[in-house]
Amino acid sequence: MKNQIAVVKPGSIAEEMEIEVGDLLLSINGEPVKDIIDYKFLISDEFVNIEIEKKNGEVWELEIEKDYDEDLGVQFKEAILDRPRSCHNKCIFCFIDQLPAGMRETLYFKDDDSRLAFLQGNFVTLTNMSEEDIERIIKYKISPINVSVHTTNPELRMRMTNNRFAGNVYERIKRMAEAGIKINCQVVLCPGINDGDEIEKTIEDLYKLYPQVENLAVVPVGVTKFREGLFKLDLYNKKTASEQLDRISRLQDKYIKDIGKPFVRLSDEFYVVADRQIPDAEFYSGFKQLEDGVGVIRIFRNYIKESLSDLKKEVKGSFTMLTGALAYEEIAKAAEEITSANPKIKIEVKKIINNFFGETITVAGLITGSDIIEQLKDEKLGDYIMIPDCMLRKGYELASNDEKIFLDDITVEGLSKALDRNILICDYTGEDLIQIINEHCKEE
Repeated sequence: MKNQIAVVKPGSIAEEMEIEVGDLLLSINGEPVKDIIDYKFLISDEFVNIEIEKKNGEVWELEIEKDYDEDLGVQFKEAILDRPRSCHNKCIFCFIDQLPAGMRETLYFKDDDSRLAFLQGNFVTLTNMSEEDIERIIKYKISPINVSVHTTNPELRMRMTNNRFAGNVYERIKRMAEAGIKINCQVVLCPGINDGDEIEKTIEDLYKLYPQVENLAVVPVGVTKFREGLFKLDLYNKKTASEQLDRISRLQDKYIKDIGKPFVRLSDEFYVVADRQIPDAEFYSGFKQLEDGVGVIRIFRNYIKESLSDLKKEVKGSFTMLTGALAYEEIAKAAEEITSANPKIKIEVKKIINNFFGETITVAGLITGSDIIEQLKDEKLGDYIMIPDCMLRKGYELASNDEKIFLDDITVEGLSKALDRNILICDYTGEDLIQIINEHCKEE
């Protein structure tokens, strides 16, 4: 139920005011609470009047004096208090349109919700937002906002999104930037469509709004085997990926001279496909675009290098590490470094081919439980199977953020039973890899 309180934190203001699980938050300072953004904005004052509807139907009016920005200490049953707003675009590259039939219903829902952009880091196109929504972002200082731009060319963006209202994205981004909103931008790059001269123009346009537009991530289009009847899209190959890297590097060099950082960065997939060296850590300026696959390989290498000395030397154990085709060589190199530091630790890296979505999908984050089971059921495995957490779904539609489930609804527990092995979940950046290995090895 909307605005229903699911958790009251011990020692909180809410507990002191005898607010209970199951109560409903009706209003704050006379303003109805439509969603979590309203709540966070309205509750920030030092003096607040709130209306609570108790489970027996009584309505309590409570006057509360507190510190500025201090929370009541409650969590709501629904993270954003109502259903996310759906996307009405028909983007030529939309991954959801490339899903097979028969998956869980929520996976087909296209969210385009500024609240999720703020709370969970989701990207929004801004095309499904009213002027009132834009004003609300500015009024409440909802920042940062993550925006899927794809191109600043109005006509091209309308064609790419199949939405005649999508051409004003740059105008809206500029308006928010001028109001002090921080914005992270993303481009899904499609060969022969929005790359080449078009991506250069997009980058230059967005750079004009720096530093409010903090950075831009460029990721390659993903193409599954389920594209019958959809717009024909090519994939990047060694030649075309190299062309984009070379073209954009000229802009990056210019921005590094101007502001000390490249502003725009391409995802690791471009470098792997082009067989290019991954930039050093300084290039990634704190690794703020990891969720876009930007700098994951570099930070993974750094974590292995920094933590290898912590590897226990007088222990033994055996592990099977799983990854996709894209990162296989990188993970295999790391496994070799670890086993060289302690030969009593055995690690085998398994490359899981994505039969579910098609072999063109090579990232670990889109591997399904069914592919893992099918490809490993007859294999000799280590005592433990280790997977990166990016293989598991996260988001509002899950019953709990602790729910461990693959895209195809197979749970980690189900995978463990099918392969008769305990499953270890590692951060996809490798930050905790050595620690997990230490914890699950045996003393000799």
